[in-house]
Amino acid sequence: MNGSVAGGGYAEEIISLTRRPSGLGFNIVGGTDQQYISNDSSIYVSRIKKDGAAYLDGRLQEGDKILAVNGKDLKDLRHKDAVELFRNAGCDVSLKIQRRLQPQNGPVGHQSHGESGGLPLAAILVPGLALAATAVWILLRYRQRM
Repeated sequence: MNGSVAGGGYAEEIISLTRRPSGLGFNIVGGTDQQYISNDSSIYVSRIKKDGAAYLDGRLQEGDKILAVNGKDLKDLRHKDAVELFRNAGCDVSLKIQRRLQPQNGPVGHQSHGESGGLPLAAILVPGLALAATAVWILLRYRQRM
């Protein structure tokens, strides 16, 4: 991702799109009058339209929070005012977005402090393989003596 990691598991990115005849190619939800998330009046991408500018670019995702359009902050706007801002943004549109980062899987057996769960796979697999190898060795030695 071409952006910076903000505190709390979020990343911000600037995405530049060129408007197509059909528009920017995505729908939005939210605003002070139509909150998408309770107690959050932010503007979010609700749908990426197939073959639209956002879809062809590939970086904008459903669920992304749009923080600014062409440098204009979207904070505390009514839904219709946000829509109007997008409509009047011109041909080349710069979006500042925020995306929640998905947890990444670490190496097998890796656990963070405070993380609950059972034994890591390696703690079970390694002794099990050692036991199986020992059993095979004993069986082969036993068959050799017969």
